[in-house]
Amino acid sequence: MWSEEIVAGRAAWRHTASGVVFREVPGGSFRMGLSEAELEAVREIERSGGVEDTIESFLEGAGDAQPVREVKVPPFLIARHPLTVDQVRHWLPDYDDDYADADTGVARLEDTLDDLLDVLPFRLPSEAEWEYAARAGTTTLTFRGDGKPGEDQLIDDYADEARTAAAENAFGLAGLGSVNEICADAWISGFEGAPATAEPRPGDGPRTVRGGAADLHPWQGCDEWLLLLAATRYEHYQFTAVRPVASLP
Repeated sequence: MWSEEIVAGRAAWRHTASGVVFREVPGGSFRMGLSEAELEAVREIERSGGVEDTIESFLEGAGDAQPVREVKVPPFLIARHPLTVDQVRHWLPDYDDDYADADTGVARLEDTLDDLLDVLPFRLPSEAEWEYAARAGTTTLTFRGDGKPGEDQLIDDYADEARTAAAENAFGLAGLGSVNEICADAWISGFEGAPATAEPRPGDGPRTVRGGAADLHPWQGCDEWLLLLAATRYEHYQFTAVRPVASLP
C-alpha cells in the first residue's frame, strides 16, 4: 500500500495505488489559535499601510479562533498538497471539476464531496492537525513569519514541481492556506472548552474550513491574504479541497 521515497529532497510516503504523496509530521505540542501577538502583527500591517480594505470584520471575528490553548498532537501522515483533479479520479473516475484549469489543479468538490469521503481510504485532518501542520513549528501569522503574505504564496496547481517544492514549509507541505481545505471538526465558533488533544470536535451541521486565499484570486483588494494565516478558520458553505490524513504505516 505504501512506498518510501525521497520527494523534493525529503522523505515521503507514497500511496502506491493513487500516487498521492504524504509527509510524516512529527508529534509534539503547540499553541493553537489566533494569539494576541498575531493580532498585533495584523494591526502592524494595517498601520504600515499594508491593508487595502477594512480588517474590522476580521478583528471582530478573532474570537472564532480563541482562546489560544496548548494542544498535544501525535505523529501522523498528511498529503503533501490537496488532492488534484487527477488524484480524485482514482476514486471517482467520472469526477469533473468546474474550477480547475487542468488535471493537476486542486479538486474543489461540491456535490461529490460525500461520495469521495465514502470511498477514500484516508480521513480528514482535525483542525488541530491542520493548524499544527501549517505552522510547522512556528508561532507567526504564516510559516514564513509575521509579514503580510502575498500572492506569491498562492498555489492551486501542482504541475510545476520546482514551484511546489519552493512552497513547502518545514514539514515538507505545500499550499497550506492557499485553497480552502475541509477539516473533520464540526463548525463551532471559538475554542472555549475545546480539548487539549488533536481529536476533531464532533457536532451536527457544517464542518470547519481552513485557508482559501487562492479561491478568491485574482484578489480584489479586500485583504484576501488573511485567509493565508495559520489560524484563520470559518464555516464550510461551498466547494472545498481535501488534504487527506493517514496513520503512520
